[in-house]
Amino acid sequence: MLNDPLANVMSHILNCEKKGKNECLVKPDSKLVRQILTLLKTTEYIKNFEVLEERRGGLIKVELSGSINGCGVVKPRFSVKRNGYEKYEKRFLPAANFGFLVVSTSRGVVVHKEAIKNNLGGKLLAYCY
Repeated sequence: MLNDPLANVMSHILNCEKKGKNECLVKPDSKLVRQILTLLKTTEYIKNFEVLEERRGGLIKVELSGSINGCGVVKPRFSVKRNGYEKYEKRFLPAANFGFLVVSTSRGVVVHKEAIKNNLGGKLLAYCY
């Protein structure tokens, strides 16, 4: 039984990245996992991902680029006001303008820099650098 599928996916990607693998298979598949993998792809932390099984539980093949130094989920899921991101940047990211926080907002799952630009608050889900 998985208590936090997102944490499982992020830790599996980080472990495969540290081992030096080119790809990894992650389970389970969900909309949230796909949205976060899309953010990782647009920020060029992974090369690509492909859904192999659509059924319940699902399976996703992730092609790694070798540029992830650290990633994980934020527990508990902190609520952030539109002007409160700096505190969490200092807490979860190693340096300014290095990496990103994943935020669930009213306009979907976005990177914290985009949320700041659009003046949005939300819940912190994950980080990657």
